[in-house]
Amino acid sequence: MAQQGNKKAQKRQTRARRQAEEAARQKALEEAAAKERKQQTLIGALVVAIILVLVAIIAIISLRSIIKKNEANKVTADASYTSLQSVKTKPKHIDKKGGILISKYGYDKKVEKAPTVEIFMDPLCPGCGSMHRQIDSDLDKMVNSGQINLVYHVMNFLDADSTDQYSTRAAGAILYVASHDSNPQHLLDFVSNLYKKDYQPDEGAKYKPTSNEQIQAQAVAAGVSKNVMSKAFNGTYNKWLEASYNYTVRRKDILNDSGQLSTPAVTINGKLMDMTQVSELGISQQQALLKSLGIKEAQVGQKGVMPAIGTGAPESLK
Repeated sequence: MAQQGNKKAQKRQTRARRQAEEAARQKALEEAAAKERKQQTLIGALVVAIILVLVAIIAIISLRSIIKKNEANKVTADASYTSLQSVKTKPKHIDKKGGILISKYGYDKKVEKAPTVEIFMDPLCPGCGSMHRQIDSDLDKMVNSGQINLVYHVMNFLDADSTDQYSTRAAGAILYVASHDSNPQHLLDFVSNLYKKDYQPDEGAKYKPTSNEQIQAQAVAAGVSKNVMSKAFNGTYNKWLEASYNYTVRRKDILNDSGQLSTPAVTINGKLMDMTQVSELGISQQQALLKSLGIKEAQVGQKGVMPAIGTGAPESLK
């Protein structure tokens, strides 16, 4: 009987020990789970805090960008004009509004009673290339015969559509030629060469790197000396180009109906040619130019024959 009692007692002790061990194990598991939940909560709170900080930083950056953009938009044409005049190193033969005037008399001298054609262009602009290939021959003839005064406005806003700041380099080369080559015919031919279909680079994804030497070759082919062109890519007029662009895009007289400056842009005696209307009428830019001037194609380049509009308003395209 005593032995049986001892066995029962031992069983009870074993069960009690096992129950105690199981209880301890469950408690340890619960404590570990609680600790894990606490850690997860802390991590979650930390992640949320980090996200909030990042959102705040992004918001601050965006706000600063908006403020900067709004401040830039508040810059008036008058202020931009003043900044343009204050640039120390200016190209030669540049007027107050950033144009290069060419007539049968050379640089800077207008033919009285002749209409003035102003062209706003970027060397990389495909639309500019298409237009120049249509009208450059007529422009050349009309300039040399005294039928028009021609003003070039060179811009460089398409740098982002090349991989090597082509617009700035080509525009700078145009300005350098105008400043260091006394023969304006060389400039006329150089500009035409830059827009030739077998030379002008494509923009954007199709752009292929174009060297200074390739630009120089177009100038040399136009009659500019290699000595002049050897110094044409030093960024001499880059600050002026930037200031000129900042002013030009704020000139209300050359903005389209959407309030934007789009190239090519052409004014005749200060009146902007409506390129949308040209497209809607289904006529070429050459036809639009000659019709606006009031001169027939057969009369282009004839000395003594002047465009009908003189210094007045362009004729209607309709």
